Amino acid sequence: MEMSHRSPVYEKIITDAEALLRKVMNIPDNYKVLFLQGGASTQFAAVPLNLMNGSGKADYILSGQFSTKAYQEAQKYGDVFAAASSKEATFSFVPKTDKNSFRKDADYVHICFNNTIYGTKFPYIPDTGDIPLVADMSSCILSEPVDVSRFGVIYAGAQKNMAPAGLTIVIIREDLLGNARKETPTMLDYKVMADNGSMYNTPPCWCIYVAKLVYEWILELGGLEKMKELNEKKAKLL
Repeated sequence: MEMSHRSPVYEKIITDAEALLRKVMNIPDNYKVLFLQGGASTQFAAVPLNLMNGSGKADYILSGQFSTKAYQEAQKYGDVFAAASSKEATFSFVPKTDKNSFRKDADYVHICFNNTIYGTKFPYIPDTGDIPLVADMSSCILSEPVDVSRFGVIYAGAQKNMAPAGLTIVIIREDLLGNARKETPTMLDYKVMADNGSMYNTPPCWCIYVAKLVYEWILELGGLEKMKELNEKKAKLL
């Protein structure tokens, strides 16, 4: 808990953690893995500050409480549009979309992949064409295989499935780095965090160490295919 994050021993821990997560999720080489702080809720602001930098537009699918919070936060930074919503049905289903659901000049499309409060999960990955897809996967990351290459950004608070509260994972495609707005706080600039190996400041060392152990455990168990099998077995009991 008190180990220096600049020590050779800890450098190996965080390097191994990243390598293991890449293996567990089969993350392509053109993606950066960031170990950050602030919870997924901080990413509600970080995403538009880093990505809403072309047309100044972003489209959101509202399927529950957290996608709505992300949508409301993004409205502070540009032209944000609710491309689909199930709010009128008390978020009892995930809205269906296709390419025509989104504005062609949107800088990104945002979804919350799993909605714990309302008990729904995206049964599909939205087809956004060339528009980067951003997903909050806080409550379902590492529960089953996911094709990372279908997303521009995946972010998740670690406390649901991989580590104690205090760690946030961001997986971002490299071409989306380096365009943060001038007013973006340094701590929310993905490129700064990537260039510094997630150690621009002191990272949540203990949480990253525990996450590393969880990644090792998942691999020993049989990987995400095995996790999916176990989770489906538990779901059938309900």
